Amino acid sequence: MTQPTSSTLRQIPAGVWVLGFVSMLMDISSEMIHSLLPMFMVTSLGTSVLAVGLVEGLAESTALIVKVFSGSLSDYLGKRKGLAVAGYALGAVSKPLFAMATSFGAVVTGRLLDRVGKGVRGAPRDAMVADLAPKHVRGAAFGLRQSLDTVGAFIGPLVAVGLMLLWANDFRAVFWVATVPAFLAVALLLFGLHEPKRDRSQARPNPIRRENLKTLPGAYWWVVGVGAVFTLARFSEAFLVLRAQQTGIPAALVPLVMVAMSMVYAASAYPFGKLADAMNHRRLLGVGLVVLLAADLVLASGMSWIALFSGVALWGVHMGMTQGLLATMVADTSPEDLRGTAYGMFNLVSGLAMLFASTFAGVLWDAFGAASTFYAGAGFCLAALFVLGWQPGHGSEPAYTRER
Repeated sequence: MTQPTSSTLRQIPAGVWVLGFVSMLMDISSEMIHSLLPMFMVTSLGTSVLAVGLVEGLAESTALIVKVFSGSLSDYLGKRKGLAVAGYALGAVSKPLFAMATSFGAVVTGRLLDRVGKGVRGAPRDAMVADLAPKHVRGAAFGLRQSLDTVGAFIGPLVAVGLMLLWANDFRAVFWVATVPAFLAVALLLFGLHEPKRDRSQARPNPIRRENLKTLPGAYWWVVGVGAVFTLARFSEAFLVLRAQQTGIPAALVPLVMVAMSMVYAASAYPFGKLADAMNHRRLLGVGLVVLLAADLVLASGMSWIALFSGVALWGVHMGMTQGLLATMVADTSPEDLRGTAYGMFNLVSGLAMLFASTFAGVLWDAFGAASTFYAGAGFCLAALFVLGWQPGHGSEPAYTRER
């Protein structure tokens, strides 16, 4: 029998709440920019959809690949907060570049710098959540942080819509405003979080050495494989923005698509994170994949605003069901002293998958139209369901997938 929600929330440490609000502020800033950036690139800078897909793939994969090194470094140092602060600060200083950009290259520079910052902070931050949260509420803690993060992901586009209407589609003015919450996030993390002390009495060899990576169990590498195929099935959300533009929605209102997705994501992340503490993980992932499959099919087949928002809502449910869950599964299958490295390796593989998925999505969009991109996503969903059904080992289910 699960505990009441209010009781579970009280058991989540204050540091997890701080990390959640830091994520929320940075996401407000990032989504004010990212909800408008694909349109800005296509309409103001004249870039192709393939170029948008390539930039998004490079940006997101850069963030995920950098995480392998920041996570390992946090394990080696025995400290995580400093790396997290550095990553958030790098993200903050990248924001003005979008407001000043007059060429495709300037946008690429800003996007990559922003995602390097995300990569530097991501694995240490996730490892801090795992370090801070007691095991019996770990899924709820990851779900809470993800929910607060996603609250920022729908506040940001809402603010962007309001400012676009107020300032007659002035992209650059909105990008300048986006710098404010980014610097507030850095200040909150710097002064509001006290990192838990960790045992540093033992020597700390380089955790990314092959000998140490070999100590990560087979169940962990199975999670890595599943996460990679999930990423192939879920390319960059920039394509949701471009799909919305095709339906004839005014440019100032297109960010409402990201608002809708993020509202559903935020509302579902904590409940599903809490459910993950009491439910078979493999089954929950499978349901999440079926929801993403439905989202892809709806987005591929319909051009009405009802079809658009239905598909986007299903996309948000999938994100709420799976993202915190995958983070919990990494924590459950990795040793504490290699937790940062485990998150880094997970994100390295997912990053390479994201680069391929978003580039491939852009190629399909330019060559065969938008529907082909989403049908391809549905195909990868089916492949992910196949991987999910494969059991590692000698027919025995890994520990993290057992009924609880």
